[in-house]
Amino acid sequence: MQSSYISNMEEWKKGFSFSVPVQVRFSETDMFGHMNNTVPITYFEYARIEFLKHLGFMEKWMQGDEVAIPVVADIQCDYVKQVYFEEQLNIFVKIENIGNSSLDLHYLAINNKEEMCFTGRGTIVQMNRQTGKSIRWNESQLQSVQA
Repeated sequence: MQSSYISNMEEWKKGFSFSVPVQVRFSETDMFGHMNNTVPITYFEYARIEFLKHLGFMEKWMQGDEVAIPVVADIQCDYVKQVYFEEQLNIFVKIENIGNSSLDLHYLAINNKEEMCFTGRGTIVQMNRQTGKSIRWNESQLQSVQA
């Protein structure tokens, strides 16, 4: 299966370098024995936060007096293969596009057999927590995401 946001699967997969490991917990499975379809969004969140920490963004955003915060504007998941209790996955995340105040992030979940299980994409926007308006990336932030 190939999603609309992926033009060439092999090239797209090569662009990932950052990942976090996860193990499917029993509470994340449904009565059919496979991972519930809501869980990948949670895994995307975990990978996204760790990725943003890696870029050095989260520390500043988490300060109580910081005006800028990241907000998820949209998120999408495409299911490729069923995933089961105790499966080990690596959730990859990369920046696909940089906007004035947004990042288009892409996600890829791979199991221990190197099989693609699900893919996704989403947009985060840097917002002013008081006004709700977007805040442009500053030069330091742009350097971090372009490195």
